[in-house]
Order: sequence, then structure tokens, then C-alpha cells
Amino acid sequence: MTSSPAPTSFPAASPTSWCDFDLANDEARLAQLEDQSAAPGFWDDAEAARTKMQQLAAVRDRVETWRGLQRHVQDAADLIELAMAEGDESAAESAASDIAAAEKQLEALEFQLQLSGPYDQRSAILAVHAGAGGTDSQDWADILLRMYLRWAERHGYSTDILDITEGEEAGIKSATVEITGPYAFGYLQSERGVHRLVRQSPFNAAATRQTSFAKVEVMPEVDQVGEIEVNPDDIRIDVFRSSGAGGQNVQKNSTAVRITHFPSGIVVTCQNERSQGRNRDSAMKVLEARLLEVELNRKEEEKARLKGQHMDVSFGSQIRNYVLHPYKMVKDVRTGYETSDTTAVLDGEIDDFIEAYLKSRVGEDEE
Repeated sequence: MTSSPAPTSFPAASPTSWCDFDLANDEARLAQLEDQSAAPGFWDDAEAARTKMQQLAAVRDRVETWRGLQRHVQDAADLIELAMAEGDESAAESAASDIAAAEKQLEALEFQLQLSGPYDQRSAILAVHAGAGGTDSQDWADILLRMYLRWAERHGYSTDILDITEGEEAGIKSATVEITGPYAFGYLQSERGVHRLVRQSPFNAAATRQTSFAKVEVMPEVDQVGEIEVNPDDIRIDVFRSSGAGGQNVQKNSTAVRITHFPSGIVVTCQNERSQGRNRDSAMKVLEARLLEVELNRKEEEKARLKGQHMDVSFGSQIRNYVLHPYKMVKDVRTGYETSDTTAVLDGEIDDFIEAYLKSRVGEDEE
């Protein structure tokens, strides 16, 4: 019986991976941050210290992940060599299986290296808005919200629904969700835009074919002190009673918060918490993220102008079609990637779409 060929494919790829990651540079950065965190007076500025500790945790996690993977592969390779020398095919196959699993993890980490933008490592704030199409579109927005919540769950991200407005008959008019975890924004930025659904409507007796639209916004969370400054004189804060489906008031006290930012015209509401203070904090978090996104869009437009390119960085462009009738197909109009497994996609399995988009973006950046 011949040994599994799996082990021979991994070592050839691994040296490039360690080099691309620049593990030595991250280890040096880790040592620097650890020295700074141990210095006297480090916590005198609590906010600055908190930012440094977040950076320290992120760098330490990357170093430990790559070093652990490196040790795991080396141990498995040594075990294969020993098992083959002793003729123990069972042990060799077990070690080969370990290396195959490590290779899969390596591929995921290598892909993550492409997320090198200044905000890619951050958590994200995602908003879904029902578009034209009445109840069908509100139901479609609710389906998309569930899709992203399932995706986040699959990846171990924590989620917090900051605000949600129910539809009159079914679904939602809009929802805003905080998705917390490393690289949440880096991955989910591919989802910005209009999502189009074609299906038989479940909301009329004739079950006619219906086209519905929903808009998805994705913003990086502000996590650095002073990154976005909001002048108190530039905002108005209103409080009101939280409402449920059909506009019914669901609380006797005014706990919902609406913040209006005059210079930008941005209006943010949060009513999902029972505490006015928590709703206000959530609303400010969303406002800061929206202001950061406005600044990012401005920079992208300027960059495109200098290159002589036209770039639509608004959220109004259609990015993906979901067809459930008369056939089943989900297709991304930007990359051409498609699948007929619509059930899996709507259950949160969208990684292939995300990967296809991010790879196409890297190719454009290199041109």
C-alpha cells in the first residue's frame, strides 16, 4: 500500500507563506507593544492605552496562529517520516490527514493576507434596507439579514442588532447590525450594493413572479480615539418611544434615540435597547461609522479622478442577482461567479462570492 501523497504538496507552499506574512516583522512589533504596555504610566491615558492593547492583542493572535500552524506542520512531517521508517502506514495516514487540514488552514490565512487595507482588520456595521417592491422587498431584506447573521455565526463573529424597523405585514424595512471580530469589515465590504431577488411572490394568491430589491451598506467600525470628531454643536439628539410592527409603540418610556448630523445630513436611529443611554451610545457608534465611510468614499473618488477613471463608490449599484424562479441561480454581476445552490447561499454560505470579489479587486489594484 502506498502512502498518501498529501504531505508532499504542503511544504512547497509553506516557505512562501511565511515570507509573505513577514512573521519576523510582526514578532518585532509584538515585542515593541509588549514593552510599551509594561512601561510606567502606560495607563495614564486610558483611551490611548486601550487602543494599544487592542493592537497588541491583534498582533499576538496573528503571531501565535502562524507559529502554531508552523509547529503543527513540522510535528506532522516528523511523524510521517518516523512512521514510514517503521512501516506504520496507519500513523503515516493520520499525520497526512493532519497536514491536509493544516494546508486548508494555511490557504485561508494566505487569503487573509490580501486584506491589507487600513480598515480591513476592523469589526463592521452592516445595514440592510428594503427597496422597491413593497411587502416582498421587506421580506427580502429580512432574508438578507438572516443570511448575514448566519454567515457571522459560521465564522465565530458576535452580532448585535442595533436598530430594526419591522415591516407592516412581513419582513423588515431596515436593520443595522454590529458584527464584531477581526477582518469582519475586510470580508463584508464585498457585500455593499443592491441585491436583486426574482421569485414567485408568497404574498399574493396568484403567486406571480416578483422582482424585489434591497440595499446593503457596510462600514468599518471606528476604534481609534480621535479618528472621527463629532462636534456636539453639529448634532441634534431626539428621543421617542420605540415602535414595533405597523408603527405601534411598544414601550411607555422614550428610550429610542435619533441623532441628526447637520453638516452631512446623516440621520441615525437606534431603538433596539431598553435603555436610552445604550441606544444613544449605539447611535453615536453608527454615526461615527457613517462619517468614516463618507471620508473613505471621498478618498476613493479622488484617487479614481487622479487616475482618470470613473468609479461609482455609492451604494446604489446592483451587485448580485438571486433567482429562485423559474430556475435557481445566484450570480454576482461584478465577478461573474455563480452557483445554483440558492438554499446554501441564503443560509449564509457566501464565502465563495466574497473570495471571488476580493481576488478581482486585488487584480485591479495591481494593474
